[in-house]
Amino acid sequence: MNHYDIIIIGTGAGGGTLAYALAPTGKRILLLDRGSRIPNEASNWNPKEIYIDGKYQTVESWTKMPRETVEPALYHRVGGNTKVYGGALLRMRPEDFGMVLHPDGVSPAWCLDYEELEPYYTQAERLYRVHGQRGIDPTEPPTTADYPAPALPHADRIAQVAQQLREQGLQPFPLPMAIDYQPEAARTCILCGTCDGYPCQINQKADAQICCVEPALRYDNVTLLEGAKVERLRTNAAGTQVTGVEVLREAAGEMVRERFSGDIVVVSCGAVNSAALLLQSASDAHPNGLGNRSGWVGRNFMRHNLSKLYAIGVAENPTVFQKTLGINDFYRGTAEIPYPLGHVHLMGKHSWEMMRPDLPQVVPQGVLQWMAKHSIDWWAQSEDLPDGDNRIWVDRQGKIQVRYQPNNLKAHRQLKRKFKAILREIGFPLVLDVTVPFKILNHQVGTCRFGDDPESSVLNRDCRSHGVDNLYVVDASFFPSSAAVNPSLTIMANALRVAEHLKQRLGAAGEVGEVLSGR
Repeated sequence: MNHYDIIIIGTGAGGGTLAYALAPTGKRILLLDRGSRIPNEASNWNPKEIYIDGKYQTVESWTKMPRETVEPALYHRVGGNTKVYGGALLRMRPEDFGMVLHPDGVSPAWCLDYEELEPYYTQAERLYRVHGQRGIDPTEPPTTADYPAPALPHADRIAQVAQQLREQGLQPFPLPMAIDYQPEAARTCILCGTCDGYPCQINQKADAQICCVEPALRYDNVTLLEGAKVERLRTNAAGTQVTGVEVLREAAGEMVRERFSGDIVVVSCGAVNSAALLLQSASDAHPNGLGNRSGWVGRNFMRHNLSKLYAIGVAENPTVFQKTLGINDFYRGTAEIPYPLGHVHLMGKHSWEMMRPDLPQVVPQGVLQWMAKHSIDWWAQSEDLPDGDNRIWVDRQGKIQVRYQPNNLKAHRQLKRKFKAILREIGFPLVLDVTVPFKILNHQVGTCRFGDDPESSVLNRDCRSHGVDNLYVVDASFFPSSAAVNPSLTIMANALRVAEHLKQRLGAAGEVGEVLSGR
């Protein structure tokens, strides 16, 4: 029987969270993921295999206009890119949901506000076991509950730097982190040095597979097919309903094509691949791509303006687990700069192998090793703005094509300039500034933005296609703007919000909050 009540394509922050929230409804749910589970093995924590060899990454190439070949650093695995994410889960600020002026243009208002999403932020923080502390972040939004777990402890060197930053007038705050750290428990996160960018060998990172997919599969009504690449969505003649999900997967040692149908079909492949799937599903009823009567599918692609700052001082940095500190003092601008600059937080402690891809190959290994021992590693990010010309599409062979021109760079340069000056003041005479290459797409958003106007958006406020009644997109595609904080928590919270809508549509009993009680 190939018909289901709900088909969810993709098992990351959007699809995995949605599946977890809907699992107790009793509805027949099919999860499709083009990848497989990452095995727990020694390679999980091998920096050379992860950062230099690219183990577990997808093997594909895109064309970035005009003639650049890009091999994206993406993970088509059960749990999606959350398997290797750094676990920093921050809420967007209330003003991020309104219109915001930037040097290069306008960040548009969303069709819902922070207050509507706040209960789901709280639920997502509980589901993903977020450790943090309220009341320190100077831009912290209003909340209805404390974090479910206390902030992670700073290593001695990081505590020292935090104090130095405070003496410079900043307000560093404990970075909200999604890991399962319970030092009194027999099984817990061990605060190792192989978290940010690595899969967790002991399953203590709060990723979508561990927190959502595996618990959902405990229900008999939920089925997962791994290695199932969805190639196309078919509709009825009028184009108003998805009637078929065409899948290519391996079965009994050979590749087979199968077709599934669902009362509800949810696309959760990530901003790039969700848009690509809709565009590949063009038909007579949808000649420009499924659900693309507005012409906006694939457009307004955003990924943040991103840089790594390696602050290198004379003192060694023996920190093992480093990612515990955030800086939002420049998020809304400064006394002399009347527009937002962005957000800064610590990265996981970088070994020399992790630094290798960021620096010229002529830098000797010994120099890299010395720098890694003396560096404190920061991640700086600023908002990029939606631009209809920043877009993805597929060619006749189904290969992904991308056009992306960075914008709002003035704000990003000013953020780095101000923070680097402070780092030098506190004892880091050398700060290496590394622009994060395009292939790093941890923060991809946009491409199927939601809104109330079908002429200027792809999805309605419930993330349902304006023109296809049973088609939803529940991942980062729905963002109309990128804000300047990591998108993961907003994706998760929105998935819980859409789950509540789908329960009501399907006549399923219970509230989303009841689902979370099992954690």
